Amino acid sequence: MLDKLEAIKHRWEDIANQLADPSVMSDLKRYKQLGKDYKDLEPIVQAFHKYKYLTENIESNKELLRTEKDPEFRELAKTDLDELETQLAELEEELKQLLIPKDPEDDKNAILEIRAGTGGDEAAIFAGDLYRMYMRYCEQKGWKTELMSMSEGSTGGFKEVIVSVTGSGVYGELKYESGVHRVQRVPVTESQGRVHTSAASVAVLPEAEEVDVVINPADLRVDVFRASGAGGQHVNRTESAVRITHIPTGTVAESQQERSQIRNREIAMTMLRSRIYEAEYQRHIDEIARHRKTLVSTGDRSAKIRTYNYPQGRITDHRIGISMYNLGAFMDGDIQEMIQALQVAENAEKLKAGEVL
Repeated sequence: MLDKLEAIKHRWEDIANQLADPSVMSDLKRYKQLGKDYKDLEPIVQAFHKYKYLTENIESNKELLRTEKDPEFRELAKTDLDELETQLAELEEELKQLLIPKDPEDDKNAILEIRAGTGGDEAAIFAGDLYRMYMRYCEQKGWKTELMSMSEGSTGGFKEVIVSVTGSGVYGELKYESGVHRVQRVPVTESQGRVHTSAASVAVLPEAEEVDVVINPADLRVDVFRASGAGGQHVNRTESAVRITHIPTGTVAESQQERSQIRNREIAMTMLRSRIYEAEYQRHIDEIARHRKTLVSTGDRSAKIRTYNYPQGRITDHRIGISMYNLGAFMDGDIQEMIQALQVAENAEKLKAGEVL
């Protein structure tokens, strides 16, 4: 491990030198990537410095115990040695986690898409509950959210809602939420008090920047139309809604949230770019999943990942077999513990598969 850490330290120092090179600074894409690499490696280098400090002090205390005759000094050295060895064991575990390669997409912003599935009106209401849950969670994390598109359900909730989430490490946290979420409860529309099962799907896409996906304008078909839904007379009188189709892939994105056609076009392009980028990224994830046999983030959107059982107050994540009994708080955005459990499970899979930097 020491050789690996030494090599990482040299790489980090080399990146620091490159970042100071004017020719590198003029290449925005390269400079940005190097800056990200530097930031990612810095915690490992800092932990390595601490590792060297601890090992040197452990050797000094061992040498003192070999040569020192004074019982009082020996006792102090033994106490110090025990404490240093405990710190070193903890640091070695921390380094194992730090050496697990990060998904390069984890630091990206994300586009969160929630759609009602089976269950009619109740599915739309549940999609609305999930939307509220994620918005509360984003608020707790200090992330910025922007509504990009929505289609309301006839009795509440959403048939579909799409939100842009901006902040530090957004995709790395929210990516575990992709999949089918199932709810078991008595719907408000149920007169007999029977428990129904409904579902909503969640898709979390890493938000692509223009440097990630280059789109030829000639490959796009842009349609404008009148928006529908809430919005008053303006909605009905102007063709402000925009639908963009990427002809080579058949990918479609539309926005009708804003009053401005220009703003709707910007939103639709952001969604389109991210969907094209995510399709390629998904192939990468699927390939990793085949080799690792991962249970955590296969990326299979049709997979049932979680059940929300209201009569029992229980949430069960089927990928890692964990159940929690804090449904009220969970639906109010308290989902950090579940996300951390999924992160730990995926890191354990990576370690088992021998995936290290």
